[in-house]
Amino acid sequence: MEFISNDFDQDGMIPKKFTCDGDDISPHLRWENTPDNKKSFAILCDDPDASGGWIHWIVYNIPPDVNEIPQGGPIPGSEGENDFGKTDYGGPCPPGGVHRYFFRLYALDTPKLEGVNKNNYKKKFGDHLIEKTELMGKYGR
Repeated sequence: MEFISNDFDQDGMIPKKFTCDGDDISPHLRWENTPDNKKSFAILCDDPDASGGWIHWIVYNIPPDVNEIPQGGPIPGSEGENDFGKTDYGGPCPPGGVHRYFFRLYALDTPKLEGVNKNNYKKKFGDHLIEKTELMGKYGR
């Protein structure tokens, strides 16, 4: 699978617009060459460089015929609670220094998941995983 953004390159810097220092909107994301047997997609954005890790965004129940999320949405699926306590996108907001932000795409073998959140996404996605890939960007303050 390929996972790309029109807004930043793999291993590149994420523009301020998509962070807590800017408009805090989700970046454009697109995926291609996905498994034929997928029944849905899920997306997770996390910061492993934060102490204990930090979940910024969880999207699931994305229909199998969708292959793109435009900048700022709309979001074609359900959103789970993140570490900000919200059920929507929370952009990069590191306390200091440069952090890495991984946008992870999951192709799943089920059309619908229930109640996905920051505490259970690994099991919920893992139980139905066909394939996964990631796009990593950086942001620093």
